[in-house]
Amino acid sequence: MKEKDFMSILHKSTKRDYLARVNSIEFPKAKAADLAKKFDYEYWDGDRQICYGGYNYIEGRWDKIINLMIEDYCLPSDAKILDIGCGKGYFLYDFLKFLPNANVFGIDISNYAIENSKEEIKSRLIQGNAKSLPWPSNHFDLVVSINTLHCLHAYDLDLALREMQRVGKSNKYLCVESYRNESEKANLLYWQVTCEAFNTPDEWKWWFERTGYKGDYSFIYFE
Repeated sequence: MKEKDFMSILHKSTKRDYLARVNSIEFPKAKAADLAKKFDYEYWDGDRQICYGGYNYIEGRWDKIINLMIEDYCLPSDAKILDIGCGKGYFLYDFLKFLPNANVFGIDISNYAIENSKEEIKSRLIQGNAKSLPWPSNHFDLVVSINTLHCLHAYDLDLALREMQRVGKSNKYLCVESYRNESEKANLLYWQVTCEAFNTPDEWKWWFERTGYKGDYSFIYFE
């Protein structure tokens, strides 16, 4: 288990106005969170004050991260890959540009995301919950979960980490939100709309040890 920074280059490319989100008149924070936690239209394609403000495919967005993963994990051309919290499947779609013979699968709690995914990948995506994955043990060459597991309450997070460990072979990677000081904690509270697990890096590592998660990980911070 190692800390590997695949995601900060993408995370830091987004500009965020923390105070504008928390002080919104049209969508005050509580209202925005209520809408976002349905993981329906408003979360993906509604107003930017709620969440993404239009989660659309961007050519090349994931390319550098995917290349780093393929190289770091020495993935074979026919690798079995699972994305937990796959959203509209863009990450997996881009993975197939580099490994066209890979067997990719995704699971997401949002039926809206699955229904509005890219047509080329839709048959590989299912609606479901991270706490109960419908695949056998030691099945995937790589299991990833990017910015998803921090959306779970403790009782589901425990199960989800155990499931992620179970279905993967040796290569697993997750990225979650975290904070190292009070400034980052405040920014996280201002910006997030679906986070339920507010943990420092050491607390996340405690969760990994508790659940037997042996994969790699990284944290994103709202600086």
